[in-house]
Amino acid sequence: MSTQCNRTQMIAVNIEVFTAEYSLICKIAEYRKPYICFMDGVTMGFGIGLSGHGRYRIVTERTLLAMPENGIGLFPDVGFAYVAAKSPGEGAVGAYLGLTGERISSPADALYVGLGSHFVPSENLAALKDSLLASSFSDDPHKDVQALLSKYSKEPESEAQLKLLLPQIVSSFGKHKSVIRTIKELKQHQLSSEAPVKEWASDALLGLGKGAPFSLCVTAKHFSEVASSHGNHEHHLSKLPGVMKTEYRIAVRSSLRNDFTEGVRAVLVDKDQNPKWNPARLEDVDLSEVDSLFEPLQSETDELQV
Repeated sequence: MSTQCNRTQMIAVNIEVFTAEYSLICKIAEYRKPYICFMDGVTMGFGIGLSGHGRYRIVTERTLLAMPENGIGLFPDVGFAYVAAKSPGEGAVGAYLGLTGERISSPADALYVGLGSHFVPSENLAALKDSLLASSFSDDPHKDVQALLSKYSKEPESEAQLKLLLPQIVSSFGKHKSVIRTIKELKQHQLSSEAPVKEWASDALLGLGKGAPFSLCVTAKHFSEVASSHGNHEHHLSKLPGVMKTEYRIAVRSSLRNDFTEGVRAVLVDKDQNPKWNPARLEDVDLSEVDSLFEPLQSETDELQV
């Protein structure tokens, strides 16, 4: 009886949290007034949900971006798959970031992926904020904001490293790649004669190794489906609300799996960084169970209304 009560309470809390988060994300994306995000520092998880769907996404040289949710037995949610689908390589770059949890620490890469819209050196932020607060906006406030951003923003000094690795990223993380196939591709890239490619492949494998096998399979399926739907305006996954409704189904169900409890314990509570995933191997993941997370909600709760 106690176990059933705890499960019911957990479902209620999860539904409240995911409903609030995902509904807000859709409102941000649809907001008509200028929505300006300053990502001056660590921006991960829901931080990307709050910023990545706004029109003006300011990054600095201190920005650090990542979606590491596979490492706690969940999946990279908050509509990141929608952002990823528009990334270079027909979504391959975004899928790479979502699956590996790799961190972006250069403004050039942040702009290249699409998480950032403008690079403003941190030393210019205070002046930009003061100018925004002092502005008397016209009937076209977006034009006013763009004029201010052009004054304070600049081009990054370095080239996007992810751009240089695009062929390898596409070959490893392109649409319809299973995680097992991705790992095989990465191991081939480890044999490259080019040091940057070898290092990138090794780092990507380390990132994948931190994720729960079940979560990795969920992520690969979700990101591939959203990327495949990009540009097809008749498909529900081509629009952010459709993506968020699907993620709501996945999140409600994933959060009840033991992997999520175990991931939070290992990474955030005990911090031993040694989660015991179930299943422990990609080969043992039941893909029919993965598919079931995407199905319409039945007894769990109502669908997300956005």
